Amino acid sequence: MPSTQFTLTAMFFMGLTGVTFYRNHLLSALLCLEGLMLSLFLLLAIWSLQTNATAFTTTPMLLLAFSACEAGLGLALLVATTRTHGIANLNALTALRW
Repeated sequence: MPSTQFTLTAMFFMGLTGVTFYRNHLLSALLCLEGLMLSLFLLLAIWSLQTNATAFTTTPMLLLAFSACEAGLGLALLVATTRTHGIANLNALTALRW
């Protein structure tokens, strides 16, 4: 495995562990999800360039567009929860604590 693919794969797994361990705060979870999406975008772009797969050349751009929509929606949810609850801590947002 070339060093670029190894680095991007390590970036993906670091983002995955970040989502697993730092899921208390919404902003840290969103940043880890953005890292996951960015590593997937770069891995798909490198894969389509290396294999000359012309059918999959638009897939990385589509993934990047969905990633931007996900980031906008996540930040809107962060602002909404901060305005309504006063805190963006995910542990305090459970419906069972009412």
